[in-house]
Amino acid sequence: MAPGAGPRRILVTGASGYVGARLVPALLDRGAQVRVTGRSAERLAAWPWGQDVDIAEADLADRMAVRRAVEGMEVVVFLVHAMGGGRGYARREARMARIMAEEAERAGVRRIVYLSGIHPEDVELSEHMASRQAVGEILAEGAVPVLIIEAATVIGAGSASFEIIRHLAERLPVMPAPRWVRNRIEPVAIADVLHYLVEASLAAGELSGAYQVGSGESDLRFADLLTGYAEVAGLPRRRVLALPVPAPLLSGAWIALITPLPLSITVPLAQSMQADAVTHGALIQEILPPPSGGPTRYRAAVADALERQKNGDLESTWDSDASLLERPQESIPEDADWAGHTVYTDVRERTEEDVDPAAVWSVIEGIGGRSGWYSTPTLWRIRGWMDRALGGYGLARGRRHPDRLRIGDAVDWWRVESIVPGQRLTLRAEMRMSGRAWLQLGVEAADGGGARYRQRAVYFPDGLLGRLYWTAILPFHALVFPAMARNIMAEARRRGEDRRG
Repeated sequence: MAPGAGPRRILVTGASGYVGARLVPALLDRGAQVRVTGRSAERLAAWPWGQDVDIAEADLADRMAVRRAVEGMEVVVFLVHAMGGGRGYARREARMARIMAEEAERAGVRRIVYLSGIHPEDVELSEHMASRQAVGEILAEGAVPVLIIEAATVIGAGSASFEIIRHLAERLPVMPAPRWVRNRIEPVAIADVLHYLVEASLAAGELSGAYQVGSGESDLRFADLLTGYAEVAGLPRRRVLALPVPAPLLSGAWIALITPLPLSITVPLAQSMQADAVTHGALIQEILPPPSGGPTRYRAAVADALERQKNGDLESTWDSDASLLERPQESIPEDADWAGHTVYTDVRERTEEDVDPAAVWSVIEGIGGRSGWYSTPTLWRIRGWMDRALGGYGLARGRRHPDRLRIGDAVDWWRVESIVPGQRLTLRAEMRMSGRAWLQLGVEAADGGGARYRQRAVYFPDGLLGRLYWTAILPFHALVFPAMARNIMAEARRRGEDRRG
């Protein structure tokens, strides 16, 4: 195949990782023939793009497995890091890089693209950053041209660095922190990283060397990333107190305590933050075309990552697959357990063989107002009084259209957000709280006959107060929601019997 002619055959290693999983659909969209590697072929096949790629199950420390994976490939995108694998990861990363460099040469690969990190030239590097640099050097020592793209903090829901920023900013109004929070760190949007990885993979001709990518905001400090996130997310002002101690190990443990990320990730990242990480060398846009509109600024990248959360796009967030191609900056179910905005849910389901789904829908569509909420009226009234005391609507509004709900209708302290007739009603809460909440009521025909009712409360907390609010109302949910599901089904059964009678 002549350089630049037709789709390239590209191997993406680490395809189930944060960057790799988002890179694969971007390459497919550009017409590339993609092969992916990972330790589990079953896990790779489960991704939305799993049926559109060639899957090669491989441990990159296994030479023969790597040899089979690179066979027939033109480009290798090397995204594998062993940081989360515990002690000795630098040695394992070096071995994988050496095997890849040698086997890529044997297979006639034309280019290796490697995503590394930005670091200063005149300081002793942490084990994590030293390993990243060593991997690039080992790859570059081989005969295959290597293009190294260096990035600092990648901003997108699901990336480890962004999740640390998110959880610290949301949970701590005042943050005592080690002195490295005053170090300069230049963020880069995940969309920009993917853009350059795609261009680097598909570019014609010879490309090699190390180039850096960032937002262009080299004056930002890590503390600025925390306070900037809080402002974009609509949180109260955060205060970051830099303590006069470096404490890399202690600060890594502190991050693991405050956030859901594991120690195996937080400690190496905290150690890497001991030095500035801003662009200072050759920039990638010198050899590859930049994204349309130029680099994404930090606050815009945060806003993109939080768009669905802030807009309350419940349907697309929960009832349809996230688009890795169109919205790579958002978290998806396949990301790590600690990735994404904190969301609390309370789900109740009931299946009744002798209940008609149409009767259940008639109950759902008539809920609220004079019909009530089918459970513990006293508790509902108490919650309504509490809302009124805080300046909310309480239960005073009733229903605007008593006969039939319509989108935008007020129903007590709820607002009708969407209706799928005969299937699902979504209500958005307008009560006073530190967050956003929805109540979703749905029904479908059960497999064995009858009806399956599903009731789901969803809550997006705002900061620490929002999390405390959810904890406080859990006893209310435990009393109200089971009875609500039970009584709705009982009312549907009664209505069905009345119709038949």
